[in-house]
Amino acid sequence: MPVHDAATPAQLSEAVRGFARGAVLVVGDAMVDRYVYGTVNRVSPEAPVPILTVEREVALPGGAGNVVRNLTALGAAVAFVSVVGDDQAGSDLTGLIGGQPRVEPWLLVQGGRTTTMKTRFLSGGQHLLRTDREQSAPIHPRLADRLVKIASDAVAATTTLVLSDYRKGVLAGDIPARLIASAQAAGRRVVVDPKGGDHGRFAGADLIIPEPAELAGATGLPVHDEASVAAAASVLRRMHNFGAVLVPRAPDGLTLLEVEADGSETIRHFRAEASEVHDPAGGGDAVVAVVAAGIATGLSLASVARLAALALGIVSRKSGIAPVRAEELLEGLTPGRSAARKLVSLPLAAEVIERWKHRGWRIGLLQVNGKACPPALTEQARRWCDRLLVGVAGEGEAADRLAERPEVDLVAIGADQGGEELLRLLRPDVLVANDADAELTALLREWGGEVRAAV
Repeated sequence: MPVHDAATPAQLSEAVRGFARGAVLVVGDAMVDRYVYGTVNRVSPEAPVPILTVEREVALPGGAGNVVRNLTALGAAVAFVSVVGDDQAGSDLTGLIGGQPRVEPWLLVQGGRTTTMKTRFLSGGQHLLRTDREQSAPIHPRLADRLVKIASDAVAATTTLVLSDYRKGVLAGDIPARLIASAQAAGRRVVVDPKGGDHGRFAGADLIIPEPAELAGATGLPVHDEASVAAAASVLRRMHNFGAVLVPRAPDGLTLLEVEADGSETIRHFRAEASEVHDPAGGGDAVVAVVAAGIATGLSLASVARLAALALGIVSRKSGIAPVRAEELLEGLTPGRSAARKLVSLPLAAEVIERWKHRGWRIGLLQVNGKACPPALTEQARRWCDRLLVGVAGEGEAADRLAERPEVDLVAIGADQGGEELLRLLRPDVLVANDADAELTALLREWGGEVRAAV
């Protein structure tokens, strides 16, 4: 059964303000994220392709460099060790990294190597094309030895080591094992952000943060819901002796598996705030940065996971790769701020649900009708759907308290009364009710819906 961290929003806010006291060492694959924006008004006469009239270009640190960018946005101090090529992209990346506040960059240059650069062409907010220029072969052995030495020396001045592996050669071979050994010998905790490949290279790390697809690939197990993610995380932890496993499940939230003092495993699920817009770009890097900053300042894993879930919701509402800033976390932790966005009129609720349905999400409807609604009821209802709407009679403290619950995604004012008209307007996939009559049950079946009785 999931358990919950007891830290209050005020305590978490104080922890976020303390990120400025943290110092993190990041080692991994740096790259340039280049964006070319423009407009498309015609098709080329030479081939059936759109012509992009370029209006502006933006270059940002990508890969492990985006983890660094997120850490600086949170206020943490960062030492960054990576490798670039002796090309213009490498020179540009060095300037981008060095220009950030509170960053000590160690970007080693390998002659003849191509610096990874991903170029995205966009028009009207839509991606037209992405081109990649990269060299993913392992870095030269002598350069690897130098990188390990520099990172091992830098460990003493930081409290957390992040290994950000984008499989571009910086963390190839035995480099991760050597870095983990150095960090643990110095009493530092190690956080791993893997992108596929052999997870055994990171054996013994304190925390690994795989995406669901990576978790499935590493274990050969399904990861289609919270229970299966937890089961696969347990297998992965035991396979490589990881201290804990954190799985971002964008856009829903995160699953944390950690080991208690008696050797037992504890599973916690943390929900991200639901959003109509979901741009997954950069979400994983934001989670890694929040976790690393939190660990560096002494937070428990449960507390950093709660903050990471908040960060995941924030970054999902942004377009493109954008960092999560400390002030955004503080705003999200302010009582009532997040809840206020969930309180909507019935017509607006219908519009939001329609957009959610276009994303393939399963919608649940729970009508309170002035009755007491214990947390166990909304938690059970949320397990039956992807997004939960609670209908209430009007505004007030009861509606506010419902909106503050993380398992509740939307509170519709004026949707407390049942009936055919309401169901046809909202068309829920699941109606949570203990007293639905045969006519309403038959109506739900018209669009494949069902009635579920709370227990």
